Amino acid sequence: MSLLRHLMADMAIDIPQELIGTLAQARRVAVLTGAGISAESGIPTFRDALTGLWANYDPQALATPEGFARDPKLVWEWYAARRASIAGVQPNPGHAALAALERHFDKFTLVTQNIDSLHQRAGSREVVELHGNITRVKCSREEILVSHFPDDESPPRCSCGAYLRPDVVWFGEMLPAEALARAEEAAEHCEVFFSIGTSAQVYPAAELPLRALSAGATVVEINPERTALTRHARFALQGAAGSVLPQLLAKLATASA
Repeated sequence: MSLLRHLMADMAIDIPQELIGTLAQARRVAVLTGAGISAESGIPTFRDALTGLWANYDPQALATPEGFARDPKLVWEWYAARRASIAGVQPNPGHAALAALERHFDKFTLVTQNIDSLHQRAGSREVVELHGNITRVKCSREEILVSHFPDDESPPRCSCGAYLRPDVVWFGEMLPAEALARAEEAAEHCEVFFSIGTSAQVYPAAELPLRALSAGATVVEINPERTALTRHARFALQGAAGSVLPQLLAKLATASA
């Protein structure tokens, strides 16, 4: 028996047959993922990453437009360090299961608060990034993505002369309008909505499962601990995404065979 099968057997949870039946009949599914699923791959949350050389820094100095304006070199180097630490991390079974689930439905939209590209690397195609992507860089003035830039400057400059910055949403910034609109549309038109590995406290993302609920969708929460969403969810599966999702996928595949 493989290590994954051992882990699944050790951490098996009760997945209601009613949920499997609902999924087997569904055509439109939306998913929201948060930091929890990335943490299972070894990526620390933003505040948990403030260790070592960065332990004494205020997040407001590293992840706000004001902090970047004060010390662009510091902010650039912080994100360069985070980029390097993420580069060697691999998607986990939860990411893989979501990529496989996508093939079961006519419309499957994966909305993520994570900035690490692990969903895409696992094979997910319809990914909406609410908080941007740490692997991308953009001009701080023109907001255009830049793929080539000098690597001996900290931070490098755009051809227009402005500093480049990571393509992520900082504290105090608005979410990308197009991404938010896609996420809201998916929530309002899905039949099943999954909230996975998120505390359900950060708005406007936390409003998405409530929008889905108001529109008549079946809301499913997968999280190791109870959250503000738990009492609203039709199904609350308490466990890690990397354990729960492969089990759910296996049951759905059997039901659909």
